Amino acid sequence: MNIKLLAIGKTDNKALQSLIDDYTKRLSFYIKFDLEIIADIKNAKNLSEIQQKEKEGELILSKITPTDQLILLDENGKNFPSVAFSEELQKKMNSGIKTLVFVIGGPYGFSETVYAKAQGKISLSQMTFSHQMVRLFFIEQLYRGFTILKNEPYHHQ
Repeated sequence: MNIKLLAIGKTDNKALQSLIDDYTKRLSFYIKFDLEIIADIKNAKNLSEIQQKEKEGELILSKITPTDQLILLDENGKNFPSVAFSEELQKKMNSGIKTLVFVIGGPYGFSETVYAKAQGKISLSQMTFSHQMVRLFFIEQLYRGFTILKNEPYHHQ
């Protein structure tokens, strides 16, 4: 299985980007992982919230193939403790999915079209984080999940 993380807009904080790069490298020892950045919408300030979500949605869906499984990182998604998340990753791998795609949306979330295509939603927390920080937190949780599956000492209970 491959895992892809799609995110709207680049990370402009060098320290944060360094940590994202570190966990991306660590994760590569366990699974093929790609972080794909979708450029911010041009002239977004001239668009309504709905128009911006629709344009971002078109870009997101253009990156998805029919065989991909799409999971949205969404505040209304399911919460997982780290061990349960690792078990969910194992189930996905066992099911024969070729590519599991997680998506971090733009500032207003996702369009209805993206919600309709998604096979699930995950929430990292009830708190709100910047989209740039969510990238780091999610990649770290993927890494943690794989270390749990391999019974490695990274995660403590």
